[in-house]
Amino acid sequence: MEENKMISLIKKGKIENVENCNKFERYNLKENPFPATPFVNQENSDKRYNGEIYEEAIRSRELGFIEDNFLKIPQSNLNHIRIGYILDTSYVGRGNGKSTFALNLLKKINKDYCLDISQNTNKCFGLYIVPEPSGRTRTFMNLLDLIMDAIYQAKVIDYALAAIRLEAILECKIKEFNEKEFSDEKKIIEDLNDLKWYNDNNLKLKDIQEYLSKKIEFNLLSSDNPLRKNRSSYNGSNLSIVTNEMLYLHYKSLKRDIEKINFVFDDLVNIFTMAGFNGSYIIIDDFERIPDFQSDRQKRDFALELRTNFFDGSSQNAKIGFYNLILMLHAGVPRLIQKAWGDSGMDQRSPISSVSPTSNHIISFDKLNSDYATLLIKKYLTEYRISIEDTISPFKEDAISKIGEHCEYNAAKILKLANNLIEYAVNNDIQEINKEVVNNMLQTTAIEVEGKSSIIEEASEDLISKIEKNG
Repeated sequence: MEENKMISLIKKGKIENVENCNKFERYNLKENPFPATPFVNQENSDKRYNGEIYEEAIRSRELGFIEDNFLKIPQSNLNHIRIGYILDTSYVGRGNGKSTFALNLLKKINKDYCLDISQNTNKCFGLYIVPEPSGRTRTFMNLLDLIMDAIYQAKVIDYALAAIRLEAILECKIKEFNEKEFSDEKKIIEDLNDLKWYNDNNLKLKDIQEYLSKKIEFNLLSSDNPLRKNRSSYNGSNLSIVTNEMLYLHYKSLKRDIEKINFVFDDLVNIFTMAGFNGSYIIIDDFERIPDFQSDRQKRDFALELRTNFFDGSSQNAKIGFYNLILMLHAGVPRLIQKAWGDSGMDQRSPISSVSPTSNHIISFDKLNSDYATLLIKKYLTEYRISIEDTISPFKEDAISKIGEHCEYNAAKILKLANNLIEYAVNNDIQEINKEVVNNMLQTTAIEVEGKSSIIEEASEDLISKIEKNG
């Protein structure tokens, strides 16, 4: 008996060859290409859930609008849009594709920091923020912490510090670079933020410090900013170099709200402009999570903070409009914040009420149509094909029309129903999915749901009877 137990310890279960038991192979699919719960989470490694699968043609109008009215407008033009809104006008609930659109807009901005889009007019980086649920992002300072977290995670500070140091090295002719050294941007950023690299190349950070000290932006930094305060790091007596991590920890160490505000809206803006950036786009998804949990007074105070720090305050950001906000709004949000925007004066700066159809700071996000529903389904199918196939198989056109109609052309609902239909087809040995198959599955599902409801009702009646009987 003991021997058998010992043997069981080292025995392993048989692992079937997945390739040989792929139930979706009959459809030329590696697996079910559609998400079972189609809500975007950028941290998910599965591309069905993190927004990576994206058909740009579906939202080409919205993207073009943003490029023309936001990204291509010179940041040096003080009338450029500082706060814009992507407003869901579909009235089909959540799942209209705004999050996926936002994440892919972010990729587009950061691909070449807008230099390609703006034809070298703007050098801007993008940030993506989602307020925390249950009212945990209720105040402006809560939002500021998320902005700082996003800056840190994007490592754009490391990029900026590397750019500043590289400029100093080249301008002062401290070191000559060859073309090969510039071929790997990631590597050179790492080197320029690594003390060992300076030591290996006999470079003194003191020389860089002297160059920076002549810049206006550098001398505008707070006296306790590590770039100014930690001068010993430049003269060799302290074996450290200011990095993204160090500046992030400095922000976290600040005790007063005004100190944190000054760091983000003054110090960081000056560091970024020294590095050649002239703007940033902060995309806030699910913005309603903020006003949903605010009192009327909190809404007004929040709006006042936005106006002060983005328009009318004394910070460097307010003066030049470095940070630009793009707020993702569901249909009911404008009504939710309208009074606060009016009371705070925000409506004069970035109106949310009585908006004309020609307003260039509001992007309407309509629901899909039949053609876009086809493109959406086809895109997901293509991503999971075993071999290249430019079709909507196993779906037929009438099936997709029915799917779109049934789901009110809501993207998330379309994807979920497509997922269920693939599973239904596999389990019922169905070769192609037409309108009749869709109707049959919907009818079967409706019966199952109705049956479950009856069971629940019966159970509830039995429970009530027992309670009444026992008095």
